[in-house]
Amino acid sequence: GSCRQRCCPGRSNACWAPGARRARCYCDSYCQRTGDCCRDYLATCRRAAVGCAVGPWGPWSGCSSRCGVGSRARSRQVTVPPRDGGDPCPDLKQRRGCLGQHPTCGTAK
Repeated sequence: GSCRQRCCPGRSNACWAPGARRARCYCDSYCQRTGDCCRDYLATCRRAAVGCAVGPWGPWSGCSSRCGVGSRARSRQVTVPPRDGGDPCPDLKQRRGCLGQHPTCGTAK
């Protein structure tokens, strides 16, 4: 099978070509993980591929709970979006647990 103008980013079940023995071969960037790329995938699709690039992580937010269990979050931005079957972007948000310990916690009114 040949990709000829069929290159797709990410995973796409619609991005295939007829391969050997009536099997399908794929032209999406996920085919490299599954090993079912068309024979010309690298030469045809990866030549102009641009992988995602992201900036640095921002600061962690404050705890969402003043007293007790809560969460913090941080994020980063895409600086170069993926194109032409390039590597997809990694996670842009992270979350972690925290324990709010405001000075008024545990005091009775």
